[in-house]
Amino acid sequence: MKSLCVFNNKGGVGKTTLLCNLAAYLALRKGQKILVVDADPQCNATAYMIKEPVLDKLYSLASEGKTINSLVSSLKRGKGYSSVPIIRSDAFSLDLVPGDPKFSLAEDFLAKDWLDATNGQERGLKTTFLFKALLDWAAHERYDYVFFDIGPSLGAINRTVLLSCDYFVMPMSSDIFSLRGLQNIEVAVNTWKRSLKRGLEAYEEENGDSFYIDDDIKISDVPIKFLGYITQQYTAKTVNGKKQPVKAYEQIIRKISPAIKKHLVETLNEGLAIDYKLGEIPYFQSLVPLSQTSTKPIFLLKSADGIVGAHFDKVIQFEEVISYISKRFGENMKAFKNVA
Repeated sequence: MKSLCVFNNKGGVGKTTLLCNLAAYLALRKGQKILVVDADPQCNATAYMIKEPVLDKLYSLASEGKTINSLVSSLKRGKGYSSVPIIRSDAFSLDLVPGDPKFSLAEDFLAKDWLDATNGQERGLKTTFLFKALLDWAAHERYDYVFFDIGPSLGAINRTVLLSCDYFVMPMSSDIFSLRGLQNIEVAVNTWKRSLKRGLEAYEEENGDSFYIDDDIKISDVPIKFLGYITQQYTAKTVNGKKQPVKAYEQIIRKISPAIKKHLVETLNEGLAIDYKLGEIPYFQSLVPLSQTSTKPIFLLKSADGIVGAHFDKVIQFEEVISYISKRFGENMKAFKNVA
C-alpha cells in the first residue's frame, strides 16, 4: 500500500480536482482499492464526491462521529485512536473519510502536542502519528492507495498528514507564486522531519525502545518523499499543430524544473535523478464545474451531465491526461523502491 497527499501551500492550483479524478481513475480503470481522506476543513473533496442529500445526513447532529473530526476528538478525550469513519462514493468507486469544517479546530490541539512530540513525549508522538495509525488500519484493509486531500497551508493539520505519508505530489500553476512557495515548503518539511526525528530519538533514549503505534507498528523514521509535480491550467496556442503555452507563461514553466530540483529533490530525495514532471493539465473549459454539479469524475461525463459539442473531445482528452499521470506515478514509485 502507498500513501500520498496532493499538496501546495498556494491555493487555486486544482489539487482537489486532480486528486479525486486520479483516485477515481485508479479505482475505475485499474481496479485498485482506494481510500481518500479529506483532511481539508474546506471539505471540497467530500462535496465533490458525495451527493448533497447524503451530505445533509452526514452533517446532521445524528451523525456526530462519522467524519474525520472523530479521529481527533477521540485523542482529545484520552481514548486513543478511534475507528475510521468511512462512507462510499459510488460514482468515484472509492471509500472516503469525510471532511468536516470542525476539523479546523484541531489545529491548536495538534500544534500543542507537536511540541511534546519533538521532546519525545509519548502523548505528543501518539497525536502526531494519528494518520500513521489510520494508514496501518488501511493496510490491514488491503487498500492499494490512500490519498490525502489537504488545504493550502503549512499548519499543524498538514504537518501531521505529510509526516505520515510515503509521498507528496505538487500541482503547480504557471505563476511566480508557485515558484516562490517551493522554498517555504523545503524549509518547513525539512524542519519538521529533523524535529520529529529528534523527538523519536529522545523517546528511545528515555524508554530504552523505539516508539510504537498500538504496540505493533514501530516508528523510527519519517519517510515522506517528493514524488513529482503537475503543471496546471495554462492558456494554450497552436504552433505547427501542437499546443504551446502562451509566451506570458513560458519563462515560468522553464523555471519550474530547476526550482523543484533545488528546493525539493536535493533536500528531500537525496538528489535522486528521475523525471519529476508527472504531466500537465491544460485548461478544460467548463468540464470541472459540470463534474462537480453531477458528482462524477470528469472522464465519465456524458450528454446528460451537460456535455455538448467539442466538450466530448475534451472529456476524452482529460482521461488521456489522467491515464498518463497515473502511469508516471507508478514509474516514480518504482524508482524510489529500486533505491530503497
